[in-house]
Amino acid sequence: AGAEGKLFGSVGTVDISEAVKQTGVELAKHEVRLPYGPFRITGEYTVDVHLHADVEASIKLVIAAEEE
Repeated sequence: AGAEGKLFGSVGTVDISEAVKQTGVELAKHEVRLPYGPFRITGEYTVDVHLHADVEASIKLVIAAEEE
């Protein structure tokens, strides 16, 4: 991330599903809902996940710059 918190890339559905899988929970990329597109700025976000026709959930996503 740059000095102002702008990411050099973006964080999308694949990145989020992979991060959740590292915690031991299976989450497919198509279950992650990003109505405004991928994230491009560091910060804390609430991300909706659609697990089943009747099951919706939210996860807290924290995007932070790497410490050097």
